[in-house]
Amino acid sequence: MIGFIVAGLVIGALARLVLPGKQGIGIGLTLLLGVVGAVIGGTIANLVGSGDIFELNIFGFIVAVVAAVVLLAVAERAGLGQGRSTDAVGRGRH
Repeated sequence: MIGFIVAGLVIGALARLVLPGKQGIGIGLTLLLGVVGAVIGGTIANLVGSGDIFELNIFGFIVAVVAAVVLLAVAERAGLGQGRSTDAVGRGRH
C-alpha cells in the first residue's frame, strides 16, 4: 500500500510535468490522481499479460503516467482543486 502511494506520487508528479501549463491543484489531488493512474496502469498491464496489477513494470508505469495525464487534464478542465476566483468579485470599475 505504501508502495502504491509512493508510485502514485511519482506518477502524479510526472503527469504534472508532462501536461503543459500550470495546474491549479494541490499535492493531495496530484497524489490521488497518480494513485488512480497507477491502478489503471496496473490493470491494463495485467489485462495484456505484462504483469500483475501490484507489480511495477515499465509498460504499466507508462500507461499509468498517460492515464494520470488524462485524469489531470480532466480535473483541470472541471476546475477541481481550484478555489473560487476573486479577481472581479467585489471590485467595481470606477
